[in-house]
Amino acid sequence: MYFPTAGIECSPFVPFAVALGVSFFTSMGGVSGAFLLLPFQMSVLGYVNPSVSATNQFFNVLACPAGVWRYWREGRLLWPLTLVVALGTLPGVFAGALIRINLLPDPRHFKIFAGLVLLYVAAKMLRDLLSRRRNPSGGTSPAASPAARLTTGGSCQVLSWNTRILAFRFQDQEYRISCRGIVLLSLIVGLVGGVYGIGGGAIMAPFLVSFFGLPVHAVAGASLFATFLTSVAGVGFYSLLAPLHPGLAVAPDWRLGLLLGLGGMAGMYLGARCQKHIPATALKYLLAGILLFTAARYLGQAF
Repeated sequence: MYFPTAGIECSPFVPFAVALGVSFFTSMGGVSGAFLLLPFQMSVLGYVNPSVSATNQFFNVLACPAGVWRYWREGRLLWPLTLVVALGTLPGVFAGALIRINLLPDPRHFKIFAGLVLLYVAAKMLRDLLSRRRNPSGGTSPAASPAARLTTGGSCQVLSWNTRILAFRFQDQEYRISCRGIVLLSLIVGLVGGVYGIGGGAIMAPFLVSFFGLPVHAVAGASLFATFLTSVAGVGFYSLLAPLHPGLAVAPDWRLGLLLGLGGMAGMYLGARCQKHIPATALKYLLAGILLFTAARYLGQAF
């Protein structure tokens, strides 16, 4: 099948199958998988036009709702956290789209920055995980024990929420986070996500787990939903900018995005369904491994 906007030709089964496999594993950690599909499209399929960012975000628009719906059914969609994250990421996505088109049609230099950020977050997550293994008595969580596998599907209960603090209970533990801190972080994440078309979940979910100390089972749904909201805005903004840049392919490749989105839809639903049976520690290792792979990929391409 030929994809005119991307300027590539490949079997329609390839993007569908890759998106399904990637989304199945990444959605368990609250990540859509778009950040892995971007290198796949650029390096494997040869899709190097600026519109690859918009196509990647169109994948998020189609794929994320399946995972979000499953988390909502199980009571693990933390709505206030979703709104706080979206409030910060939306302005960043708009700014990122402008940077991508006008300043970084060849984003090699920005990949260095993104790769270093992902590398730092992954290193911090691994350090925390390894320190807990050496000192298991300090910081044991219910989800860390084998017996907790059957209880990792508990629902989230919002205790209080205002412009400063969000407090909620999950698995008999209370968590309090600064809304302003998350909005500021989300703004930066949205900027990066707008440039690359990754929605921001690949960066946001590990930050919420590592820096804010939130349980991965509680933030996965919120991270996916925020990724969906920002991707809708990103696709719309790229489409509006397309007529202003007739010499560049800016709007999404709808055919390729549809195939990726359908595969991601199936993968995210299955991943969200299976997540509650996997311990939180395993999911954190999964997130850290994904981040290390992506960071190495970006830095390798940059240099």
